[in-house]
Formats: sequence, C-alpha cells, structure tokens
Amino acid sequence: MKEINDFLSSISADYRTSNPNFYCLRLKANEGSINNYKPPFRKDFYFIALVNNVGQTKITYDNTNVTNLNSFLVFQAPGLLYSFYRDNTANGYLIYFKKECLSFFKPDFEKEFPFFNILHTNFFKLNQSKFKNFAPFLEEVFTAYENSTDDQHKIATVKLLALLYQLKEFTTAFNQWEEGFTTPQQILLKKFIQLVNNYYLEKRTVEEYAALLFVTPNHLSQSVKSASDKNALSFINERLMSEAKSLIQFTEYDIAEIAYRLNFSDPANFGKFFKKHAELTPLEFRKQARKK
Repeated sequence: MKEINDFLSSISADYRTSNPNFYCLRLKANEGSINNYKPPFRKDFYFIALVNNVGQTKITYDNTNVTNLNSFLVFQAPGLLYSFYRDNTANGYLIYFKKECLSFFKPDFEKEFPFFNILHTNFFKLNQSKFKNFAPFLEEVFTAYENSTDDQHKIATVKLLALLYQLKEFTTAFNQWEEGFTTPQQILLKKFIQLVNNYYLEKRTVEEYAALLFVTPNHLSQSVKSASDKNALSFINERLMSEAKSLIQFTEYDIAEIAYRLNFSDPANFGKFFKKHAELTPLEFRKQARKK
C-alpha cells in the first residue's frame, strides 16, 4: 500500500489524513470503526506503535507470533510483511509517516535510526511501568498533531523527530534484535528468517532462499539445522501455517479465498498442506478454534 489513506481504508477506519506523509491515530478501547484483523500486508511508509492493555491481541512478524502481551512497542520500515489481530481492549498510539515529512532532516535516515531495519520488524514487550515512561513522549507528538492549524503539521513533525531520538536511546540500550546472533550459522539463520517473513507468500523452497542469500541450498540447510535444530523448510511452512490459522480463525473468508490470499494454486492444494501440518482440515480447525 503506497498511501496512508489506502491503508486506513483497508482496515475500514473512519479516519483519513489531509497530510499524505504523516498521520497520528489514537487507538481507543472498543474502537468499532477499525477492523480487528488485518491479513498480511506491506506498506510503503514507516510505522511506530505503542500499545497498552492488549488483551488477546496477536501480531505476526519475522516468522514469530506474539501473544500474552501487556504492552508493546513496534518499529517497522516500509516494505515488510505484517499482520495483526486486535483485542477490543487495546489502546495506545499509532504513527504512520513517510520520510518526506522530515525533509528538513539531512542525515541518512536508516543509519541514524537503525530500529527501522529494512529487513525485519523490531518489537519490544513492555511492562506497565515502561509504557508509562514512553506514553508522555508520544502524547507530545499527538497533542501537537491534533492541535495543528497547518496541513504539514510542522510542530508535530519536529516533535516526531525528537521522539525518534528518545526511542533511539531506548533501543540502543536494549538492542534486543542483535542478541544471540554471534556465530556464522546464527547470523545466516537470522537473515534467512528475515527473508522468510518478507517472501513466504511468494517463495516456498529452500533453493529460492539460498539464492537470495548467495549460498548453496545445502549450506543453508546445514547452517539452519546447526543454529536452530530445525530444518529450513520447517521455518517456511510454520510461517505460512501461522498466517493460514489467523485467516481461518479471525476472518469470515471462505477456504477458497484464503487459499488465494496465501498464493496456493487451488483450494485442494491448500487443504492438503494445512491438514498435513495441523492434522485437521481448514474447516475442522475453524470449527474447533471458535469453540474456545
């Protein structure tokens, strides 16, 4: 999705922005005008979310499903795949922007703010204390945005830049996304998982990912097995299954539509794939999931 308003339309939000490069959306509990579930999508703009009271909220990124949350902070660069299921209790701050709104900022944006990684989403679980520490910084941006009298939201964009530097201090201190990836096998595993997250809808074989990583399929398979004790194909299948289960459980799409959205050649092939990995047909899984 190239435009912020296109995204807002896709989640059935009642809101639109007059500034195509910047939008601040307050997420409110029991916000009925926004869809609770969004299938996998890519957007051509940056995203920051600070969310509290998340209940049963689930987000999917980097081959990972995250649930059992209290609060969380998310950074995402353009072009990455992301999906979410939102609990009605969730509230907080969502910021969507393009670099054009910070045209006065001269340093290289990604180098200056490395938490906007072009390969993967950066995600931090927070407790209530940490949420309360961050909330006032975002509130400053939102207050300036909402009180702005010009379409460019000049004061709010300056406060957004200040916020980015405040968040940079936090992410530099915790630097969670680099921990543990020290051996060559672990580094390759990390790159592989990042690529799976971005391309699992289009690429389904180890050979395709090996080509993207400029290694042989055998080297990729051995490295992934050494670093994770799992085979490479399982990461691809698990990422696909995770999205399939979300679509089946949280939407009213029929199975044929879900097969199409997940890029299967036909519903029969999707059904075989799903039953092999879930030991249930898609319809059986939907029926069972909705009993809980």
